[in-house]
Amino acid sequence: MAYSLAFSRGQRVVPTVVADAAQAATELERWRLRRFHGEDRPVQYGPLKALAYLVLRVPVGLLGAVILLLLVYGAAMAVALAWSWWVTGDYLDGIPPSWWIVLYTAVLGLVLLFLAVQGLVGVVALEKTVARRCLGPSPLEEYERRIAQLSVTRAEVVDAVDDERRRIERDLHDGVQQRLVALGMLIGRARRAGDGEKAADLLRQAHEESQRALEDLREVTWRVYPAALDGEGLRAALETVAERTPLPVTIAYDVPGRPPHAVETAAYFVVCEAVTNAAKHSGARRVRVDVTGSATMIGVRIEDDGGGGADPGGGGLAGLARRVAALDGAFGVDSPPGGPTVITAELPCG
Repeated sequence: MAYSLAFSRGQRVVPTVVADAAQAATELERWRLRRFHGEDRPVQYGPLKALAYLVLRVPVGLLGAVILLLLVYGAAMAVALAWSWWVTGDYLDGIPPSWWIVLYTAVLGLVLLFLAVQGLVGVVALEKTVARRCLGPSPLEEYERRIAQLSVTRAEVVDAVDDERRRIERDLHDGVQQRLVALGMLIGRARRAGDGEKAADLLRQAHEESQRALEDLREVTWRVYPAALDGEGLRAALETVAERTPLPVTIAYDVPGRPPHAVETAAYFVVCEAVTNAAKHSGARRVRVDVTGSATMIGVRIEDDGGGGADPGGGGLAGLARRVAALDGAFGVDSPPGGPTVITAELPCG
């Protein structure tokens, strides 16, 4: 009988019907693993890998079936024994139920139940192992994927640093530098005016301009890196963000202990950039910041009630995504037209 052939790596051949059936059965197994065991890893397999998985899965399934049958048989025997002892009076084993017989039987039954449950746990672990080995990427492929990911992340971090430097240069050029130029001009005019009333007025203007230049410089310094982050920690730095923002900002902070320094820094800049964007561009009236965490993960969520439409590919948000990706974290932006805008970040601490 003629049938078409499906080719796979190594120039091996598998009948198309068999290959399709194997892949369909494997997809059913993957659904079962996701549904009942929470196993949802990236997979990459062809017909041969699907067949290999099914072949190895058969003895694992038979082992699980035997354990389940023994468990059901033991439960049935326990019910029948108890029924014969205390209901019918027809002793199933011919032995009356004295207290030490009942105790001995109960202990033996609990031990066998424990062994059966442990056997089922082992079968589940064996199922996951077989699925990972047969359907998932090989260790070499995992290493190659990880190396490629690190290379991309490193390039993105360099881009983020360059973007940050350009932003700092722009803030200094458009803000502090312009004020210092104006300050120098006022001082020069005051020197040329002599000691009259005009000179006093010019010096007063120069003093006010120097105060504004100092405020701009403090603002730039604070945006570059807040001193509170090193001293008092992330919570104090976020409270400073709330105080300096013209919008009402509510902060809910529930993180035990202090996260690693790199995680604190990334979480701070995510909140700072999101709050700044909400104040400048979204038309929001309020912002809520939630920071939760454990010993292994820090979660950040910023929500505003603005008009939405934030562009995840914009300079600020794209830079935050690269900063979070450098820590193997996850970054998300949900900003439908009309709002609200929700920015999330998950940062691993290990």
